Parts: sequence; structure tokens; C-alpha cells
Amino acid sequence: MKDLLKTIIKDFHERGLPEFIKRELDISLDTGKIISIIGPRRAGKTYMMYQLISKIADLTNVIYINFEDERLELGSKDLNLIIEAYLELYPDKKETELYFFFDEIQEIPDWEKFVRRVYDTISKRIFITGSSAKLLSREIATSLRGRTISYEIFPLSFKEYLRFADVEPDIHSTRGKAKTISALRGYMSRGGFPEIVNVQEEIAKKTLTNYFEVMLYRDIIERYNVSNALPLKLFVKRLLGNISKEFTVNKIFNNLKSEGIRISKDSLYNFLDYSEDSYILIPVNNFSESTGKQTIKKIYSIDVGLSLQFSFALSKDLGRILENVILLELKRRGKDVYYFKDKEECDFIIREKEKIVGAIQVCYELNEDNRKRELKGLKMAMDRFGLKRGLIITFNQKDRLGSIEVIPACQWLLTGPH
Repeated sequence: MKDLLKTIIKDFHERGLPEFIKRELDISLDTGKIISIIGPRRAGKTYMMYQLISKIADLTNVIYINFEDERLELGSKDLNLIIEAYLELYPDKKETELYFFFDEIQEIPDWEKFVRRVYDTISKRIFITGSSAKLLSREIATSLRGRTISYEIFPLSFKEYLRFADVEPDIHSTRGKAKTISALRGYMSRGGFPEIVNVQEEIAKKTLTNYFEVMLYRDIIERYNVSNALPLKLFVKRLLGNISKEFTVNKIFNNLKSEGIRISKDSLYNFLDYSEDSYILIPVNNFSESTGKQTIKKIYSIDVGLSLQFSFALSKDLGRILENVILLELKRRGKDVYYFKDKEECDFIIREKEKIVGAIQVCYELNEDNRKRELKGLKMAMDRFGLKRGLIITFNQKDRLGSIEVIPACQWLLTGPH
């Protein structure tokens, strides 16, 4: 195993970094903290590491290990072999100058004990990635407390999507605006996984289906020892196909029961937790509900392209797709997001600390059929939380209706927080 680790370390140094397109997320190399980069599979965590490594002048000061390498069969007690292998390759190197990059580290049981020891005794320059949201909470909070800074990485933002598609963002000139809007249509149909941007449609669909299978089996079934895969698969597919809608576990339980599929409600609640932990689904709570166990939530997907593989009807409902796109961007911006439903509904309200600071309504097109409903829901939230300003995000309309601004999605997605 030590010889294999030597080969992996040396090959990385000799091969060098692959070409990459820079992401918006900016992470410092020398914070004195363990940097955790968490997010769904195939969203670009590894390439985010490459982006960081590219700032290091001497590549031989880097130890990069991908723990999903099928050649590696490491247990927690074997992890020190990584350091031994490196020091035998480079006996003159100072340990304090080392940078450690550990990719998909959750594959190793009790990994955090090794990382903590490296941090305390060898180097403060440690970077880890993982596909489990619990890396942000349980392991880090208990074993690495005070030693970490965590970042979430999602599939490409629209701004990044344009960069990957080699489209110059332009919402002002006639030609530039047309290209940008066309790209937004592509973004809403393909989603933001980096590998999908520039491939043919059929390959994109097959790739997204493969992503789903890997997420399901590697990140849920294997990680949580789920013995009955069929109801899990149906549950996740059903929610992916019903993004931007309210749901209850009880309703899905009854639907599955009527189809002859036997599964307990507790198992379905677990499936929801597993799907959220694995960055497949994003549940959003209704702010108006009482604290305690939430029963009604709205569900969103980590990627609209992924959802479109499981619902033909969804492809016709551009409003729901746009709403999911906006939710993902709010999450990228680190917003604490809820929806608000009383007599009417407001798609998103934003909380900072204990105060609601923003209200956003999303609709593909504001027209005579929906104008009254959309405005009423937004004004209800503004009145309830004492907000002087509201926002309606549409596909391509711009207007001002008193204290409410109507803004095209391209403009909102490209010009930073609102």
C-alpha cells in the first residue's frame, strides 16, 4: 500500500494539473484552518482543489489523494502511510511546508481523527472535500471544532455557465442580450453540472441519468445501508419531478401504498434526510409553520437538468424551473431561505439572524392571468414582515410597480445579490 501511495503522489507531481475554468468561489490558501469543500458529486469539488493547488509554486509540496481511487483500500489506521510514503519520496522536505488535499474523504471511517492529528502536529494547510452535508455539521462540529472553515460548492451558477459555454455576459446590447437570454434557456434545460455544458443533448441526458444512479447508490444506499432500493428510488424520482411544489411525506406514503409498495413513514422521513445530506434534494420550510417537526415543505433539486430527466411535464412548466434556478442562486449566496404561505404564498423570504430582510416572487411571465395572485402573495409577505421593497423575478420582463421591482432573471443572476 505504501508503494501504491508513492506512485499516486509521484504521478500527480509529474502529471501536473489539468486545464480548468476558474470558478467564482474564492478560497484562501493560508487561513490557518482546515478548509472543507462540500457539495454534490460532479459539481466541481476536485477542480476547485486544482484551482487552489494552481496557486502553489512548488507542486512537490502538495499531497493530493482522491479516496475514491479504486486502487486504494485504506482504513483509518492506514492513513499515516500517506505521510510515510511522501517523506520517503522527498526526505529533504520540511513537513511544515506541506499542503494536504484529501478528496472525498468521507470514504474513510474515522477520517477526522487523522486530519486533526495532521493539523495539530504537521501542517495547518489542509483541504478536504466530501459529498455529505453532515461533513458540515456532525464530524466537523464534534472532532474538528474550531479548526475548520466550510464552503459549499453547487453546480455552476449562471455566470459560471456562461464562462464554461464561452458566452460573454451582456444584458445591455441587443446582440449580447439575445445571446445571454438564449444561454439562460440552455441553462434552464441542461442545468449546471460542468460536464454537461458543451456536450450533445443525448450525451447530456445519459450523463445526468448516470449521475443520479451514482448519487443514489454510492451516497445513499451504500452510505446508509438501505436494504430496499425500490421505494427509495421512487421517492427521490417523484420529488425530483415535482420541484418548486409543496409536499408531505404522508401524501407520498399513501401514493406508494396505493401502488402496492410497502414502506414505513419513518423510512420515508429517513429517505428525505439522506437525499438532503447527499445533495440531491433541497427541502425549504414554510416560515409560518410552528417550530418542531415540519410536515409541509417545498422541495427543490440540486440541479434542474437532473429533475428534467424524470418528468416530461416539468419541461413545460418553465415557472417552476426558474423558481428552482433562483433558489439555487440564493443558496450559493449563503442566504437563509424560507417560503411564506398564509392565505396567499410568497415563493422566498430571506432571513438574516432573526429578521426577515427580503421577499421574492418568481414567475416566468407576469401576465393578466397571474398578476393579481403574484402581487397579492408578495404584498402579503411585505406587510407581514414590514418590508418596504419587494422583488418579482421573471424570465425577461422589467418594470416597477410602486414598491415592487420586476426584474429579468438574467439581470438578477449576473449582477450579484439583491
